[in-house]
Amino acid sequence: MAAARKRRASAARKRRQQRLKIGALAGGLSIVVLVAFWSVIWPYLVGALVLGGVAGGGWWLWRTDRFVRGGDRQWRHDEAVKAGHRTLTEVDAMTGTEFEDFVVDLCRRDGCTDVRRVGGSHDNGADVLGILPDGRSMVIQCKRYTPKSKIPSREIRDLLGAKVHFKVDVAIFVATTYFSGPAEKFATENDILAVHRDHLGLWNNGASLVSLGAVNGLGQGDRRHRERWKETYEQGERPWPASTGTRGR
Repeated sequence: MAAARKRRASAARKRRQQRLKIGALAGGLSIVVLVAFWSVIWPYLVGALVLGGVAGGGWWLWRTDRFVRGGDRQWRHDEAVKAGHRTLTEVDAMTGTEFEDFVVDLCRRDGCTDVRRVGGSHDNGADVLGILPDGRSMVIQCKRYTPKSKIPSREIRDLLGAKVHFKVDVAIFVATTYFSGPAEKFATENDILAVHRDHLGLWNNGASLVSLGAVNGLGQGDRRHRERWKETYEQGERPWPASTGTRGR
């Protein structure tokens, strides 16, 4: 048994020695070949190293640029929200023209282009025109009414006429109050975005104009909400500023 183990150990040592000799021979041959052909090989090696460095540097610059641009976009968005943000009490105190300008600013904040105020005595039912970020044209009617007022359906019909007159894709009605039941129903049946007071608050606080379409026509507050609203605006807990009158544009 002992003799057999010695023979196996001796055979293993011989195999290791042979592998070492073969490895040393291969390494020596590689060195000889490398030295012999160095003048031919070295430009390719240097080129590969340079290309690798350029590629790595380019990737790092690309990643840095994306990071910086992403941070810059977020910063600009946050600053735009802060700049455009007003409390609804401040919005209530605006004149009709100031409210239209406020809506224009919110549209521009959301990436709308060619946004301009066209309201006036001959506005043909439009206060703001522009292009949504997805390329659709839009017309907006702005109404700064007292919170306890209701937008009647006839004003929604006027906006539908403006949509046809200006040949735009989307009609939007933005109000500082709420819509009557028939008005809200007419708006949803005719694909008009009805931005009532609650949705205006969402928009003002950073929600995009396009996102409001997902909640269009889904109601205007629950029972408790309406009770608080009634207490606030119909029982005089927060009186309407006398200088603005009961209705605006």
